[in-house]
Amino acid sequence: MRGVGLSGGVLSTGLLEQEAQAAPPAAPVSGPAAVPITLRINGKSVNTSVEPRETLLDTMRNSLDLTAAKRVCDRGTCGACTIIVSGKVMYSCTMLAIDSQGKEIETLEGISAKNHPIIAAFVANDAQQCGYCTPGFVVASKGFLDKHPNPTYEEVKKGLGGNLCRCGTYMGIRQAVVDAGKQLKGGRNA
Repeated sequence: MRGVGLSGGVLSTGLLEQEAQAAPPAAPVSGPAAVPITLRINGKSVNTSVEPRETLLDTMRNSLDLTAAKRVCDRGTCGACTIIVSGKVMYSCTMLAIDSQGKEIETLEGISAKNHPIIAAFVANDAQQCGYCTPGFVVASKGFLDKHPNPTYEEVKKGLGGNLCRCGTYMGIRQAVVDAGKQLKGGRNA
């Protein structure tokens, strides 16, 4: 016991005798009221005002009329709010709109306007039932295909593991991605 007390005393004395260091300067504060921001969504710059605490999902749905991404879990676990940000598949419910400035944001609205093969493949494979998860799955699928053109069924199964479907249409969704991949340039079976 004596050794423990002595060690503890030396340690705490050493810590207390250190000179205090100046705290780093505070980061600039925005808010709490709404602040103007510019977002780059589907190739277009859009101006809006947001409270700094507002998520990108809420901004898209409530201020910009981009309603394909859905609020389901609001915890970044289901994938219904999936978007692509600067080439990376992301959950928009986990991102602040104010932090999304200067990034390229792609939503289902932009993907469908370009008539990506994944859209037709979802229809052809009956890859939707209630349709609530479908926008997130289509966006996640497009993002997956961007990095893995013409994947195998097993690669798709693993690659889309971050999106959930309560209706259980996984087989149709996975086959839709495989079929869309076959149409994309640079794939194994293209």
